[in-house]
Amino acid sequence: MKIDLTTVDKIASLAKLEFNGSEKEDIAMDMNKMLDFVDKLQEVDTEGVKPLIHMTEQVNVLREDVARIEITQKEALKNAPKKDSTYFKIPKVISQ
Repeated sequence: MKIDLTTVDKIASLAKLEFNGSEKEDIAMDMNKMLDFVDKLQEVDTEGVKPLIHMTEQVNVLREDVARIEITQKEALKNAPKKDSTYFKIPKVISQ
């Protein structure tokens, strides 16, 4: 499959891009180079090669989720520019 200027126009329209004449030709050449590269990959013998699903053998290596109190409410409110007895005060952001 070769990319022509009509295909570049269609893709540019879908991507909401605009190209002038020389840019369209450059884009078409670049896209054709990409397709040639993909075609070259089709020549590689992959017989007996298992599909790669993960980059390593490890799956979902996660740390244990442990709840900890790092700072108290009183300490958090200490540096607040405006506060109530137990809450931060902020400007109203939703109008009715």
